[in-house]
Amino acid sequence: AGEGDSAKAERGEGDKGKLSTSSLKPLTPLAVGESPSPAGGEGSDTALLVALETAEPLAAAAIAREDFEAAMSALASLRAPIDAFFEGVMVNDPDAAIRAFRLGLLVRFRDAVHTVADFSKIEG
Repeated sequence: AGEGDSAKAERGEGDKGKLSTSSLKPLTPLAVGESPSPAGGEGSDTALLVALETAEPLAAAAIAREDFEAAMSALASLRAPIDAFFEGVMVNDPDAAIRAFRLGLLVRFRDAVHTVADFSKIEG
């Protein structure tokens, strides 16, 4: 009745929104500075991945210490990479693997931000 892990991984789902790059067989392993998309991204998707891999543990450690200012500071480091991501790539790429990878990055970004603040609770 349940959907298999491989089907979820192909869509960039699973493990609390963490991107499973192992599902991107033709696109992995990703080296720092290497773009998983052959054209158009100019590395902004990889730059966002690297920034997330740096900011997420820093924010988690700060939250564990209840140092919310440091957690927000860690997440603020994602501003430039997320801006460059939206300027440099087409998220809904025609290639399903690239699209899943990029949507997975956005899931990770959303989940990282929600570890500190749930902005859906803000009215207005």
